[in-house]
Amino acid sequence: MAGGVGAALRVGEFRYLWFAELASIAGDQLARVALAVLVYGRTGSAVWAAVTYALTFLPALFGGVLLSWLADRFRRREVMVTADLLRAVLVAIMAVPGLPLWAVCALLVVVVLLGSPFTAAQGALLPDVLPGDLYERGLAVRQITSQSAQLVGFAGGGVLVAVLTPPWALLANASTFVLSAVLIRYGLADRPPPSAGHTNTSAGTAAALAAIAGDPRRRALILLAWLVGWYVVPEGLAAPYADQLGLGAAAVGVLMAADPLGSVLGAWLFTRFVPSRTRSRLTGVLAVAAGVPLMLTLFRPGLAVTVVLWGLSGAFSTAYLLQTQADFVRATPEADRGRGVGVASSGIVAGQGIAVLVGGALADLWDPATAVAIAGCAGAVLAAAGAVAWHRATAPA
Repeated sequence: MAGGVGAALRVGEFRYLWFAELASIAGDQLARVALAVLVYGRTGSAVWAAVTYALTFLPALFGGVLLSWLADRFRRREVMVTADLLRAVLVAIMAVPGLPLWAVCALLVVVVLLGSPFTAAQGALLPDVLPGDLYERGLAVRQITSQSAQLVGFAGGGVLVAVLTPPWALLANASTFVLSAVLIRYGLADRPPPSAGHTNTSAGTAAALAAIAGDPRRRALILLAWLVGWYVVPEGLAAPYADQLGLGAAAVGVLMAADPLGSVLGAWLFTRFVPSRTRSRLTGVLAVAAGVPLMLTLFRPGLAVTVVLWGLSGAFSTAYLLQTQADFVRATPEADRGRGVGVASSGIVAGQGIAVLVGGALADLWDPATAVAIAGCAGAVLAAAGAVAWHRATAPA
């Protein structure tokens, strides 16, 4: 790792960003389990539990449009610190015993919204911290560690919540936001605001969206990035798919681990062995390839084959998404980078939530295996269109 993606970890500022993000991810996974236990325990309703889980994703779309301009108006380090501290306070309030369910949901929406300016500022700052080829390596490190943290969080979250109880688990999540704020505040250099005097309102965000839509390269890249949601549908259908195959609860965890494990492998292999000069040319091919293994789920293979197929899909989707993000950031003017990254990142998160909901509806209409195959086919077809657009946008005049 030291000779490949680990090179980014030798940069001091990136190490602080990495530790801060790792702490937040671990806390967020714990909070997701805690909220599911808390809501279901108080209501006995699977619908309420599902709605609460969806609220950890979908508001990000609106946050990216409404709040990402903050990362282009103020010092990006301070934007991140402020967002972390505000989220720490709100999550701590959510831990108050007996808080009405509607208030928990409302606070959760605000917490997710505040994640958008944080993500925008973080994404806009990263190319300054990691110049040149180190940028892709840094993205790979973040992908590997975030997927690993999700695996650990889902695996150990239930045990911790059982030991700590949901309110204490939420307070633990609040503490991770405080830790993240401290690491960022004292680990990153104080850089000036990127564009003082710039129009930085929702109208400015609309202008940034219009600029993306008018730029063939960025338009193709953002569409490719957003369609990755189709490739996370298997994770959302792991439980019904396992039931369809007649497998027990243990198989659900194995199936849910397939995509993250494939993502870790894909990020490492892509940045370690694929030359930087050829990565952009492979973006469209990898995006299409990510859907092909999921199509084979239609034949209802056994557990072992399904894990391999879903892991391959995760490896391909992660590789193309890493390069898509890197090319998009580099193609965006520095003064508008925060809003551009915010919109792109929010669309990825919201697209995942929407795709999982669509996958669930398809599974109810037909069956889980068919739903996963349809998701893979839809992703591959859309990726092919995006790949053609990307090729045309980058072809020599």
